[in-house]
Amino acid sequence: MSSPVSRRFILLVSLGLLALFIAAAGAFALNHYFSGQNPQPTSGLPGGPIELASTRGDFSLAQLDDNQVAIVTFGYTYCPDVCPMNQAVKKQALAELSPQQRERVVPLMISVDPERDSLERLAEYTGFFGEGFIGATGTQQQLEELASRYGVIWRRVEAENSAMGYTIDHSSSLYVVDREGRILERVLYSSSPEGLVTALRTALNS
Repeated sequence: MSSPVSRRFILLVSLGLLALFIAAAGAFALNHYFSGQNPQPTSGLPGGPIELASTRGDFSLAQLDDNQVAIVTFGYTYCPDVCPMNQAVKKQALAELSPQQRERVVPLMISVDPERDSLERLAEYTGFFGEGFIGATGTQQQLEELASRYGVIWRRVEAENSAMGYTIDHSSSLYVVDREGRILERVLYSSSPEGLVTALRTALNS
């Protein structure tokens, strides 16, 4: 027969594990919401033109050829996990395409942190993943208008005890779009390039 002390210990451990589970579930739900969810289905997103200052000069989707597509993601260079993973997935997906197909794909990252992400910093960051990678950003007004058309949400989170000062929680879907800004496919965030490869091959063969 267990003693009162043993029963109390077991109860405390059980409550502690339950609290950890609830906290982890909450964190997962929040991360899932900002990492892959979109408030509207793809068919309801207008998408449209993207015209921003970029690491290659003034960028516009209209500069793409008729047979080209862009992989568009939104994020920021100080992002510790989601953004570098998205760029790595782009790189991996491009590696699985034929040389002819790769020439028809433009990887674009749009920073929602214009306060810290200068074009010079974006050039250094995107250049790490490949010469063809482009970084772009704009004014807060430009970014908010663009994000509303692509169903992207983000929020600034103050981090007083961090040297960074703040972080940004943000949507992390990948958008395959044509030169008119038509969203051909929205790919949810994943550490695997499989979904993006499938979306690109479908878009390039259509």
